Amino acid sequence: MRKLRVATMVVVAVISSAPASAQEDVQQHPSCKFCGMDRAKFAQTRMVIRYQDGSSTGVCSIHCAAVELASNLDRAPAAIQVGDAVSRKLVDAEKATWVVGGAKPGVMTVRGKWAFESREAAEAFRKENGGVLATFEEALKATYEDMYTDLAMIRAKRKAMRSGSAEGHPGHMH
Repeated sequence: MRKLRVATMVVVAVISSAPASAQEDVQQHPSCKFCGMDRAKFAQTRMVIRYQDGSSTGVCSIHCAAVELASNLDRAPAAIQVGDAVSRKLVDAEKATWVVGGAKPGVMTVRGKWAFESREAAEAFRKENGGVLATFEEALKATYEDMYTDLAMIRAKRKAMRSGSAEGHPGHMH
């Protein structure tokens, strides 16, 4: 009985400590400031931009992060974090290995952009889904290049949802 109690305490400690810190940003920014998507649901692509003035913004994806960065040219980011596609924990977006493109549908984008804390995980994802390995700057550039197509698709999907002829969330591209 004592072993079971100790094992239970260890499991509870592990479960309660990891998600709380990993999801603290979701409590602070539960939905994307631009599209309203649930950031907990899209933890694998969510991003946080922390500015030098101490403020922060939480978004659902690199698409909405690009909108945020373009709208705040005079505010210097102190840190940009992204959800690791595997663990969903926040990692430094500039140190992450990104995969751009491939078969897996993106979030708020036609061409997927996925971040990985480890290069090995990114390479494994790429082998399974296709796409190309990229830096954050390359993924961000691809995001700006895709913006017109992505906005057209989002508008069309939302219009269809308003008329009752589409399923799913307006931002998640299928």
